[in-house]
Amino acid sequence: MRFYLGTHQPSWLTRTPGIPLMLSHRRLAPMRRLPIAVTRWALDSGGFTELSLHGGWTTTPQAYGTAVRRYQQEIGNLDWAAPQDWMCEPHMLRSTGRSIADHQRLTVDNYLRLREENLPVIPVLQGWCLSEYLHCADLYDKAGVDLPSLPLVGLGSVCRRQHTPDITEIVTALSGLRLHGFGVKTSGLSRYGSALASADSMAWSLRGRYLPGCTAGHKSESNCLAYALAWRARLLATASGGDDR
Repeated sequence: MRFYLGTHQPSWLTRTPGIPLMLSHRRLAPMRRLPIAVTRWALDSGGFTELSLHGGWTTTPQAYGTAVRRYQQEIGNLDWAAPQDWMCEPHMLRSTGRSIADHQRLTVDNYLRLREENLPVIPVLQGWCLSEYLHCADLYDKAGVDLPSLPLVGLGSVCRRQHTPDITEIVTALSGLRLHGFGVKTSGLSRYGSALASADSMAWSLRGRYLPGCTAGHKSESNCLAYALAWRARLLATASGGDDR
């Protein structure tokens, strides 16, 4: 299981050889000069923030696709990028005013559009209960996307309820796919980490926000690389079979 350490510090791409990272498009997009990665990394599209703030995507698929291409060429070592997916948590549905079926259709449509541009995007399954995730998988199948043959399939809308038995049931039912778990923490890894191909989390930053900085220059540990790496090491030590390939 490959674990991507989430961060909002693009400079870490130049400082963490051998440590896979996850960064958001929202952090990279404003940068005129991008870092050159010395490690593998994955791109988060920033959908949670986009939908929470705006009730929809303000970034067009064309603009996002152009950005992904730029990151691929200028930063390098990009494993994959998330599409502009639509999360299905209840508060997201209230924010967008749309249904789960709408969110699923929009997620699949965006993946298909970005895939046409030969970009390294992965499909993401969205839903809330098991039947809805299976329905989303059917939408991909009807669009000609053979999910079991792909190297990675994202599992969305799980990070805030990973301690529940529902997610274990969903992951088990989708065991024929190489799944990536977004925002998976210790409880999630201990429950179903062995069934995932990869996962990411930046829960360290939230915890570090409430801790005093380790040096005089740090007000807290929320942006501390040393703290993040120590947190990651502890997390992987508790996850059976976890590594950083």
